[in-house]
Amino acid sequence: MLELEAVNSFYSRAHILRDLSFKVGEGEVVSLLGRNGAGKTTTVKSIMQLVKPENGSVRFEGTELVGMPTHRVAKLGIGYVPEERRIFTDLTIRENLEVGRQAPREGVYEWTTEVLFELFPNLAERRDNRGKALSGGEQQMLSIARTLMGNPRLLLLDEPSEGIAPVIVEQMAHTIIKLKNEGLPVLLSEQNLHFARMVSDRAVIIEGGIKKYDGNFADLDAQPEIREAYLSV
Repeated sequence: MLELEAVNSFYSRAHILRDLSFKVGEGEVVSLLGRNGAGKTTTVKSIMQLVKPENGSVRFEGTELVGMPTHRVAKLGIGYVPEERRIFTDLTIRENLEVGRQAPREGVYEWTTEVLFELFPNLAERRDNRGKALSGGEQQMLSIARTLMGNPRLLLLDEPSEGIAPVIVEQMAHTIIKLKNEGLPVLLSEQNLHFARMVSDRAVIIEGGIKKYDGNFADLDAQPEIREAYLSV
């Protein structure tokens, strides 16, 4: 579904990603883990071509993304939920969802407002409220729901649990599991190991833009030195 191979990305002269390689398979949820500054957000932005890799390859369903305009990456079916959420605060929940609407994609689950209100009951209760009246957790839910209105083939979530109340984090975890059950592959950039463990099939740990681990959580639990070296605060 998604494959990064030897990706090197820079901010100005700062070398952020260093020969980064990993894959996300069909129907798989993968957590990209690491401390602040490890390169997680740069990785997600490099996939979307918001940051242009200096070299290396990013392939989505066999199509090379490097050098492609970001809007074309999105049209291929990659849905991106940024950490900043970027909802339209003066529009209602329902209006925000309509902004994200795209035509159905062949072979992809079609998301409608009715289905999304079932998935996010908090939003259903406040569907006519403006975005600025929502809590941080509700804004995060709305950002995800709006992206799903584009009927993506792959979903990228950047720090979805950051700054969210624990009860909302639990709801978010159940939502991602439901997305997985619908066959939607997800790559999420995350610091919260407990949250990542609840929703993910596999973890990729990076430090200084270099991959340090790629495997399941059972194997990670058997190597506490890796957690201590790259995930502990």
